[in-house]
Amino acid sequence: MWQYEKKLQYPVNIKTPNAAAAKVIVSQLGGPDGELGASLRYLCQRYTMPNDKIVGVLTDIATEELAHVEMVSAIVYQLTKNLSIDEIKRSGFDTYFVDHTTGIYPIAAAGIPFRADYFGVKGDVFADLHEDLAAEQKARVTYDNILRLVDDPDICDPIKFLREREIVHFQRFGEALRIAQDDSDCRNFYGWNPEFDRNRSRRNMTR
Repeated sequence: MWQYEKKLQYPVNIKTPNAAAAKVIVSQLGGPDGELGASLRYLCQRYTMPNDKIVGVLTDIATEELAHVEMVSAIVYQLTKNLSIDEIKRSGFDTYFVDHTTGIYPIAAAGIPFRADYFGVKGDVFADLHEDLAAEQKARVTYDNILRLVDDPDICDPIKFLREREIVHFQRFGEALRIAQDDSDCRNFYGWNPEFDRNRSRRNMTR
């Protein structure tokens, strides 16, 4: 069970609307390396993790990613609040506006709506944790690219916070992978699936 605290994990206070920036940043809501996909990935993967510590890591990070969904949504909302139609047209935000007005919709910067195939669940601790490590690095790169494109300190400040959290998540997934390796047959990490094959003979799985 989660408890919701009615405030953002990190403050978002943008004074100057900027629809062009919003069109880029919304990718971290619904894009291929965005926060929504990350949260769903970890929430789904945790069920087949063979170790309670690893389940805890996935649950903790998945919950935090939901907080990041809220932060990115707040950024996009504040960047598009009270825009005139002329500003929407000039910024190129009209292609988003025509379908969603200024509502918050999970979409990539290229205009592709969120898709479930942005994340994978394999049911194997090693496959899933390696995907998680890569996902956090890709999210960090996306935030790096956003910071290259925007220069408003009010935008950059929360984006830098989100980027830093991706690095922390990467480190925690690395720790989870080491726990999984320590719990497995060190001679053959990848010869069996510790969740699916827990009641089977390891000898048969490694032939």
